[in-house]
Amino acid sequence: MVTPRPASGINHILRAGSSTVVVSSLAAALRSYECDGVAVTETWGDGDIPAGGAGILLAPWPNRVAGGRWSLHGEEQRLDITEPSRGNAIHGLLRNTGYRTVDAGAAHAVLEAEIFPQHGYPFHLLHRATYELTEEQLTVTQELTNLSPDAAPFALGAHPYLKISDVPTEELTLTVRADEMVETDDRAIPTRTVPVTGQHDLRNGRRVGDLRFDTAFASLGTVDGRHEHVLTAPDGRSVTLWADASFAYAHVYVSTVYPGVAKAVAIEPMTAPADAFNSGAGLRWLDAGGSFSARWGIRPALG
Repeated sequence: MVTPRPASGINHILRAGSSTVVVSSLAAALRSYECDGVAVTETWGDGDIPAGGAGILLAPWPNRVAGGRWSLHGEEQRLDITEPSRGNAIHGLLRNTGYRTVDAGAAHAVLEAEIFPQHGYPFHLLHRATYELTEEQLTVTQELTNLSPDAAPFALGAHPYLKISDVPTEELTLTVRADEMVETDDRAIPTRTVPVTGQHDLRNGRRVGDLRFDTAFASLGTVDGRHEHVLTAPDGRSVTLWADASFAYAHVYVSTVYPGVAKAVAIEPMTAPADAFNSGAGLRWLDAGGSFSARWGIRPALG
């Protein structure tokens, strides 16, 4: 008899001190992160796949490609439409892929998956994710290697939802030190970048219960050479998503439809905004045989 597995595949359980992280093989997703018994990310059940893309890693693009169409050296490319409601291709090509385990230990896991040439993206890439847990924080390194004979366009991202589980998320304060935001059309495709205003000005923090948007931010502030985005409880406890300088964009999705909670907040580090294959904003090209890596992480401060 075959032993049933969770819908999101094999779970790697990492432990360090009072912290526990679970990483799933589906999309190399961060399934959960707990510190001192307090969950600092949203999770999902064994019979479910990641709700709202919770914790999944995004390659070779984050967010959307308008109409699934883009031009490669003057030739139109047509990706599968994976967001039918808006007619876009969304969240890359590995969302429904099971990663294989390369290495795993008590406090680390390394997983990888291939992006094979296909209609709309004629390149062969390898995406590797390394999760490393210490008592202080979780660090995630995403590495992309081009196995193709030609240079390939790409961007990377991740889709974690942050929380402090013993406080309703709507009571938390969200701080994102960004001077600009990306305006979009009715298909969530960028139209222009403008200074932050109103509820989108998160530089001094705003209560999550007063927010409702799905927006990318740019011109991010830095702390010791990296970006930091923070959720803070009324008692001063906090959880920070940090990212290195390669993640020049942060997408914030304030959801009212995440299962079991009134509001959930995805803070998504991205190396490029939506529709970068068409706009070129933040888009990188990876030479044949070349590799690129970028790092982000989550640091709870619950003491």
